[in-house]
Amino acid sequence: MTPLFGIVYVYDVYTLAWYRLATVELAMITIQVESLAQEIAKRIREMIRKGTLKKGDRIVEKSLSQAMGISRTPFREALRLLSSEGLVELVPNKGAYVAQPSMKDIREMFWVMGILEGKCARLCAKRTDEEGLKKLDDLYRKLEKQYQEKNHEGYMDVNHRYHSLVQDLAGNKILSEVIDNLRQKILLYRYRQIYQPDRLKASMQEHSDLQKAFRRKNPAEAERLMKEHLKRQWEALESVYTETLNPPR
Repeated sequence: MTPLFGIVYVYDVYTLAWYRLATVELAMITIQVESLAQEIAKRIREMIRKGTLKKGDRIVEKSLSQAMGISRTPFREALRLLSSEGLVELVPNKGAYVAQPSMKDIREMFWVMGILEGKCARLCAKRTDEEGLKKLDDLYRKLEKQYQEKNHEGYMDVNHRYHSLVQDLAGNKILSEVIDNLRQKILLYRYRQIYQPDRLKASMQEHSDLQKAFRRKNPAEAERLMKEHLKRQWEALESVYTETLNPPR
């Protein structure tokens, strides 16, 4: 090996090593930004759900990012994520605003979700083995506990896990992906409807009927009950908006 060739060889080795290290570091930075953006998006969803941020409110990027103690890069990535979910509207040269879906849009979301989750319930009842049924039983008992304690927040948390498990047990990857895309949009409204008078009790009964259908391995009944469950959620939510738009005199 000539001296010149040796120098070039060493240079190439170090260059390749540097390139690989830089690539790994860049990938790690990208992962960290994405993970942070997802956490920020989760916090903003919670603010929207609790009413801290209301429909039509402008999301002030500078003050919120400072309050969260993070830079504006992951914050903007979080806003793009929420925009793809339909929860935030990005207006060029104006900023980000909490989306204002119409009553028609919300009703159609529940209608579509009813069809999709109904199909999941059908497949779940048809395909689930005893192990899967035991997992459903376990979550159902936790749902009952939250209901008995009148813990709306806890109830909705377990309810979300119950519906997600039904989705998993259905075993249809494409159907699951479509539902995931809609779930974040509809989750906000699912939380709001549960506080309507007698809605918690009605929801518990609907889950009781659904659990029996799963235990009987009755696909048609499970699908019908799940679709009815989503329909009742919308009806409860509709009354919330009707009262808001037409308050008693």
